[in-house]
Amino acid sequence: MKLPKILESKAKIRFQDCDPFNHLNNASYINYMINAREDQIELNYNLDIFSLAKTQGVSWVVGTNQIAYLKPALLMEEVVIDSQLISFSENQLRVEIRMWNTDKTELKAILWSTFVHYNLLQQKRWNHSDQLIELFQNVHSPVGIGSFEERILQLKTQSV
Repeated sequence: MKLPKILESKAKIRFQDCDPFNHLNNASYINYMINAREDQIELNYNLDIFSLAKTQGVSWVVGTNQIAYLKPALLMEEVVIDSQLISFSENQLRVEIRMWNTDKTELKAILWSTFVHYNLLQQKRWNHSDQLIELFQNVHSPVGIGSFEERILQLKTQSV
């Protein structure tokens, strides 16, 4: 069975996550985007990261986040969040997550997150299992751009 490389879901912007201007608070963008990715990989890849932590003592920790806020997400607005694995190594992942309006004509934010695979029991960086590497090889979808800044320009140009 061929697995999708770009995962997508919807979310509604909630009051408690907004600033006094009824815009999604800048820190909340990351929460919405990471939560969407967690749900997407469980639904599409049957990869439950919390179960992995409990049963195998391994998980991922955030190494870096780069985010660009392009358009505001507004209170009670439904947004589309899509994501893809853009690179990976024996113990690291880089994921691109994008937030759009409902018809995906307006890009609201883009996030590059680097996750380090980590052994919770030994408290150190840990190599991915062969099973995880196989999954990553099947769903890897590079964007063909080397830097975050170049990617923002590319996406802005595409959505004009």
